[in-house]
Amino acid sequence: MAFIRRLVILSGLATYATAQTPITVNVGTTNQRIDGFGFSQAFGRAAQFESTASGLQKQALDYLFSTSTGAGFSIIRNRIGSGGSGDSIEPNSPASPSSTPTYVWDDNDEGQVWFSEQAMSYGVKTIYADAWSAPGFMKTSGSDSTPGYLCGTPGHTCSTGDWRQAYANFLVKYVQLYASAGIPITHLGFLNEPDFEPGYSQMQISSNAIEAINFIPILSSTVKAAGLSTEITCCDAVGWGTTATYVTNLVAAGSTSYLSVITSHSYSADATTDLTATSLPKWNTEGGPSSAFTTTWYSSGADNEGFTWANKLAVAMVNAKLSAYLFWEGFEDGETQSGSHLVDSLDGTNATPSGIFWAFAMWSRYIRPGAYSLGISGTISNVLTFAAKNTDGSVVLVLTNSGTSAQSAKVSFTGFTAGVASAWITSQGSNFVSTMATLANGAVAVAIPAKAVVTVKLTAG
Repeated sequence: MAFIRRLVILSGLATYATAQTPITVNVGTTNQRIDGFGFSQAFGRAAQFESTASGLQKQALDYLFSTSTGAGFSIIRNRIGSGGSGDSIEPNSPASPSSTPTYVWDDNDEGQVWFSEQAMSYGVKTIYADAWSAPGFMKTSGSDSTPGYLCGTPGHTCSTGDWRQAYANFLVKYVQLYASAGIPITHLGFLNEPDFEPGYSQMQISSNAIEAINFIPILSSTVKAAGLSTEITCCDAVGWGTTATYVTNLVAAGSTSYLSVITSHSYSADATTDLTATSLPKWNTEGGPSSAFTTTWYSSGADNEGFTWANKLAVAMVNAKLSAYLFWEGFEDGETQSGSHLVDSLDGTNATPSGIFWAFAMWSRYIRPGAYSLGISGTISNVLTFAAKNTDGSVVLVLTNSGTSAQSAKVSFTGFTAGVASAWITSQGSNFVSTMATLANGAVAVAIPAKAVVTVKLTAG
């Protein structure tokens, strides 16, 4: 098999030697800031991770967070529980919205405190806390797990009163409790899939986002009054199409002046076009396949294959100009019936990354938080090309070939003189392995096999 893979690579190199397509990266032209890539361990997955045998746990953590051997993920997304005792910091309703609440804190939060500490130990600085719902007693339905709206928002009155300020206080208290544990919550969300009605924690808003528009200034003033620098996000819709509609209305109402990030999921629609109505950073904060865990990179183009997600990432970063992309879950143990996590243990002892994991790693290991995407001229048939400059001055290229034929590129630069180039490839049978990158006269040449991703890191000469 190794011999066959070598023949495939050599075949690609033959193409690379004879038909290089010119691409120019303008380091002086910057597009979106890159905030990072990440995942969640919500709904008890963090606690399961914490209780995993130490050897397996360390392997999984290294795969997820190491910038030398793993993906180097730099964002985690924690869930703010709302489901009562053992899940919420405010499990019981006070006498009224203005009554003093009784908060309950166990310094664990279903393992998310431990998980956050582990992430921080690897250098993670971006921690996104997101509420799927307000506590049930604050909603029109009276339950966190049945459809309902926040009491007091336009068109939604409740016999118990107006709970908008109480919900803002609840969210701020959660951030403060984490701060007391030495964990800074950098981003705060108050909705999750408000355009969907599942059988678990949920809270809805209308298609014109009027409830969010009404609540956002209250949350913003409450965050500021508490002396917090935590940034507010909205609205984690099921897909990009709904998010585009929400953004149109948020911008028209002036709500984006209170926000720092627009958030969306990619279940009903992928991020494929830039939401130009606002200049705020856009994050895809959740996504995953509907089928089983697999290590396959490419076979048929199924939704759980690595290259399927490599192409999603490339389209999202190049065409939709995302600043961050998060998968659903990071690690689960022995849950291979689901492909919505990146690392599993197939034998109970060793951590095994999925094909999707390597799709993310090709971006997240070397494109680091604070990087900016760069202007590019020139195109290659069936290849999406992305370039970013890191805060340390290095330039990283990611080339994704969705075609059935190998391609090659000769990439030159304006405003940057490359001195050293290193390249890696992921394709079927090869996960993040070194590949040839030839640097000559300030340009780097690489081959990109079919259904493959090549990442190139360049440092100045």
